[in-house]
Amino acid sequence: MEASSGLVAGSYRRNELVRIRHESDGGSKPLKNMDREICQICGDHAGLTETGDLFVACNECAFPVCRPCYDYERKDGTQCCPHCKTRYRRLRGHPRVEGDEDEDDVDDIENEFSYAQGGANKPRRREEFSSSSRHDSQPIPLLTHGHGVSGEIRTPDTQSVRTTSGPLGPGERNAISSSYIDPRQPVPVRIVDPSKDLNSYGLGNVDWKERVEGWKLKQEKNMLQMTGKYHEGKGGEIEGTGSNGEELQMADDTRLPMSRIVPIPPSHLTPYRVVIILRLIILGFFLQYRTTHPVKDAYPLWLTSVICEIWFAFSWLLDQFPKWYPINRETYLDRLAIRYDREGEPSQLTPVDVFVSTVDPLKEPPLVTANTVLSILAVDYPVDKVACYVSDDGAAMLTFESLSETAEFAKKWVPFCKKFSIEPRAPEFYFQQKIDYLKDKIQPSFVKERRAMKREYEEFKVRINALVAKAQKIPEEGWTMQDGTPWPGNNTRDHPGMIQVFLGHSGGLDTDGNELPRLIYVSREKRPGFQHHKKAGAMNALIRVSAVLTNGAYLLNVDCDHYFNNSKAIKEAMCFLMDPAYGKKCCYVQFPQRFDGIDLHDRYANRNIVFFDINLKGLDGIQGPVYVGTGCCFNRQALYGYDPVLTEEDLKPNIIVKSCCGSRKKGKNSKKYSYDQKRRGISRSDSNAPLFNMDDIDEGFEGYDDDRSILMSQKSVEKRFGQSPVFIAATFMEQGGIPPTTNPATLLKEAIHVISCGYEDKTEWGKEIGWIYGSVTEDILTGFKMHARGWMSIYCNPPRPAFKGSAPINLSDRLNQVLRWALGSIEILLSRHCPIWYGYTGRLRLLERLAYINTIVYPITALPLIAYCILPAFCLITDKFIIPEISNYASIWFILLFISIAVTGILELRWSGVSIEDWWRNEQFWVIGGTSAHLFAVFQGLLKVLAGIDTNFTVTSKASDEDGDFAELYIFKWTALLIPPTTVLVVNMIGIVAGVSYAINSGYQSWGPLFGKLFFALWVIAHLYPFLKGLLGRQNRTPTIVIVWSVLLASIFSLLWVRINPFVSVTPAANPNAVPGGVF
Repeated sequence: MEASSGLVAGSYRRNELVRIRHESDGGSKPLKNMDREICQICGDHAGLTETGDLFVACNECAFPVCRPCYDYERKDGTQCCPHCKTRYRRLRGHPRVEGDEDEDDVDDIENEFSYAQGGANKPRRREEFSSSSRHDSQPIPLLTHGHGVSGEIRTPDTQSVRTTSGPLGPGERNAISSSYIDPRQPVPVRIVDPSKDLNSYGLGNVDWKERVEGWKLKQEKNMLQMTGKYHEGKGGEIEGTGSNGEELQMADDTRLPMSRIVPIPPSHLTPYRVVIILRLIILGFFLQYRTTHPVKDAYPLWLTSVICEIWFAFSWLLDQFPKWYPINRETYLDRLAIRYDREGEPSQLTPVDVFVSTVDPLKEPPLVTANTVLSILAVDYPVDKVACYVSDDGAAMLTFESLSETAEFAKKWVPFCKKFSIEPRAPEFYFQQKIDYLKDKIQPSFVKERRAMKREYEEFKVRINALVAKAQKIPEEGWTMQDGTPWPGNNTRDHPGMIQVFLGHSGGLDTDGNELPRLIYVSREKRPGFQHHKKAGAMNALIRVSAVLTNGAYLLNVDCDHYFNNSKAIKEAMCFLMDPAYGKKCCYVQFPQRFDGIDLHDRYANRNIVFFDINLKGLDGIQGPVYVGTGCCFNRQALYGYDPVLTEEDLKPNIIVKSCCGSRKKGKNSKKYSYDQKRRGISRSDSNAPLFNMDDIDEGFEGYDDDRSILMSQKSVEKRFGQSPVFIAATFMEQGGIPPTTNPATLLKEAIHVISCGYEDKTEWGKEIGWIYGSVTEDILTGFKMHARGWMSIYCNPPRPAFKGSAPINLSDRLNQVLRWALGSIEILLSRHCPIWYGYTGRLRLLERLAYINTIVYPITALPLIAYCILPAFCLITDKFIIPEISNYASIWFILLFISIAVTGILELRWSGVSIEDWWRNEQFWVIGGTSAHLFAVFQGLLKVLAGIDTNFTVTSKASDEDGDFAELYIFKWTALLIPPTTVLVVNMIGIVAGVSYAINSGYQSWGPLFGKLFFALWVIAHLYPFLKGLLGRQNRTPTIVIVWSVLLASIFSLLWVRINPFVSVTPAANPNAVPGGVF
């Protein structure tokens, strides 16, 4: 019988096996709810071992296979387990086949060479194939016995199982069913042709067909899952053996990874890479032609264009090659639950601290922050494992009181969310959904309770609005609390640290009597004369206070306007951070940003789809995505500045970097590096060992006496983390939790101490620990430092977006936001942490470094971009061009370059799934931002770094849209950022008028060159079209600025008309009687 001859099945109604010739890939079958006593190949009983335990053929996955099928697969089949594809090992009592490993320690000579007789044994082998328990095997512990499941090829009722003396000899046991036939009798095998009527075989009934089809569908589904690329780790070992199928299924699932990499299909990725290489070659020939063929009568224009094109080529390289290895990822929440969160058992999930940051409640409405907090408190995670910290860096009493109201409303909202499993769990956005909210809801009380909850939320909104209205009028003597004491934060620049625990172990329970996650208000101390480092300083204060109070092993930070759209977002991150293969070397899991309230056509590219769905997926295949400032779950140990636990493969040096930069040399800092390496535990071979050990402090320094050595070691730790014994002890708790030696009565006092304004003095906070200082975009610096140490990050993009937030849809607000990002990049470019020269002794991969370089140099592109956008106008006005007359050979490179650019974009959209509209909006805003915000950022950054002129940090307004749909989109707010792109628009329009006028005056022979110049100018205007619409505002309004520009344009056109005088004859000397200014 050939291995590919068909499907072998058995019927419990007939004493026979059937083999169906059916060409199918027949993938492996999921083990879930599988009957462990039934062979999944022939349907017979799997058989027992000599000790009475269930026969197990595969020690890796325990896929149910009987002895005859096991022997057949090893002798004439694939020699592999049908489920996990692992090669079968020879079991005791079974013959040896070709390819088996040598087993010197196994004393089984009488059975090891039973196949040596060859064909003489065939009748016996067929009899063995028909039996379910003819051979002995090496004793294997009984894992479980299965139960029949609908959709499977079932076996007789196994309830009447008794233990008897079996046919294998005295003293051996065999579990049999009273409804089974004598296993010693051979079972005939029939060949079934599926093209014939199966009724003739007794197999044509509907029930049998449904079972077989269900069996094949499960095999195909499991094969699709197995074709993905799994990471190397097995993900744990089976601890003990169970006595039922469910326990074995859980044990088997703990061996499977909790996530997998879904590679981009080669049919999408290979053409994309080929075109990139071709485009690079074509670009080289194009630049060679441009630099060797100057335009002599327009040399300044030609030189400017060539410099711009060279920079654009360099910028394209920085942007393109980090997208060389794009990947997708998929998580398995069910495997996470089986491994760490089994029902009926204490949860083993790791504690998580969630950070929410806010500054100004007038720009960041309290209702928006409240919805974010409510979505965190209702997250699908054990309540004792979640703590929510709200950082109020503005020390506003409005934020404090609104958080108090939020805590009271959470007692009603959280049980409602968990009872009915609603999504999203931010009430404002849940009740705004225009969907069928009754879909999949089966509880009769849902409609009534939903209406009551909506009314409760509306009353909650009224209370918050009343607080906001009250806060508009600040009393002269300042705010006072309910007990009459002055509010400590009346002076926002000079106030003590404040902490208030609203919910938690000591707080109230919800309406169902269940505990709620902790909700803690934090406002760090501020005093004149101390640097506070804005958001980065506030986040570092949260790291310390959370370590003292709850000490979650992982930290998740979100902006105050980014609510949990997916209640399982934390579990999605835990699929990576708690994975044995990833967790020790993953510094953070970054989620994409998704937004609500954006206009349909996304005029100003607020969704940033190209960045999140193309760039970050590309980086995920290298060393991981960059940190984008929100929606990120951190490994706390990575924020403490420690190195990851790397494998031997990870420790191999980068060949390219080593050849370019040389190997690491020992110098004067080698001793210090060796000590830091020892203290961080980087040289550990055991990945399960804790990252820290108190012995590292107790060991001290060599060469000194014990007391002095310990004192110096303790001082070095205090110099790193600050003078807080409680916090330092918490850093040694790798799995989180408060150190057992900590006195709970002193925690609050210690928490106030670690958020004091002078705590970070003479420490490494902001330099090597926590959020890194030195830029308004602290997220880039923080992620860069982690990657430079060798950490990897992961991009998690679940089907349901994890977080959603608001984005500025107003043109001026959007440009100010882009200005802040670009200014932060310039600050990093001019700092010691610049990726161009920093971190070459670390383990930052080359393509990851290119991505970071592109992240900090992109604002400089504004200079060549604005010059290149003005060139068309100058060409039209002066009747010159940046390209000389080209030959047919030279024109080929121009055509090929344009084609390669178009094909690269098309193939990129193909593998990423980004729409062409999103891609075009991104291209448009690249020009808009480049000619406005990026240009200002370059000059402001130079002034700040070189001249010390600081710029104010502007908080992006997150006000709700109360004046109608997208009212903010049409509001015109004048800012200096609008001047450069408006000038580019006007100059190109003037150039078009001048060019057309000159062509009319010169005759039709000049229309050919004019078309190239006009296309160049119109291409610039097309990119600035959204900006032009933003200037005009609503169609029924005419802003004053438009009137001013119209008058200005009319004046310019009049002066230009007089200067050009297009209707004068071209050769006035040839017609002396011509009238100046006429057409005759």
